[in-house]
Amino acid sequence: MPNIVTIIQARLGSSRLPGKVIKPILDEPLLYRMIERVSHSHIAGTIVLATTSKDKDDLIAKMGMAYGWNVYRGDEEDLLDRHYQAAKMHDADIVLKIPSDCPLIDPQIIDRCIQSFLDHPCDYLSNLHPATYPDGNDVEIMSMSVLKEAWIKADRDYEREHTTPFFWERPGQFHIRNITWELGKDYSMSHRWTIDYEEDYHFIRRVYEELYESNPAFTIHDILDLLERKPEIADVNQKFAGVNWYRHHLDDLKTVDPSQTKTIA
Repeated sequence: MPNIVTIIQARLGSSRLPGKVIKPILDEPLLYRMIERVSHSHIAGTIVLATTSKDKDDLIAKMGMAYGWNVYRGDEEDLLDRHYQAAKMHDADIVLKIPSDCPLIDPQIIDRCIQSFLDHPCDYLSNLHPATYPDGNDVEIMSMSVLKEAWIKADRDYEREHTTPFFWERPGQFHIRNITWELGKDYSMSHRWTIDYEEDYHFIRRVYEELYESNPAFTIHDILDLLERKPEIADVNQKFAGVNWYRHHLDDLKTVDPSQTKTIA
């Protein structure tokens, strides 16, 4: 069995919602809930919290050690280097990238992506190109060998900052695969379950308050059922649905078009 390492990057310095990863969700930091959900995956392997070496992120590192997590500290802006070094430290064969702003990620989706990668090996697999799942279920998987290649060769700022564009922007150079939602639907631009704004936090907190007690590993289907019963919860952050980082790089990204992002009204 290859050595699988799942890396969750986190820092306190979010420009839009500072300290978002330590905001409380049911008496624990949001980051704790995030890692708890990833831990429900059966094949995520070793989970590593990758934070920065900046003094302001000492709190993240101390929190990680207090919870007994694996912690790596590295460059604040060069996330490609941070992922590579964390993976190297744990002798990874296969590396998963899951951002810390996905505290509602479904562990079953993580397992589906990993199993597909194991069954049909490739250089890079994600459920994002194109995305179909509700935003906040981001899974990217790559072999350690191509992560090292990107670490050596990537020279554009957005490639270093976002870790993986080096792969999916070069479909002719790498063997790339994508997982789409098995229900055949596309909720990527209409359902926002990630956190970047205060409204996102209130939405996520409500979902946990409604679902966690009965099933800590609640699924994507549980959330959709909840929103069907209580549509007012979905309304909390609906105005940000479809907003993502692509909007800042449409002139650079060849495999992303304007229909895959939205600007803030």
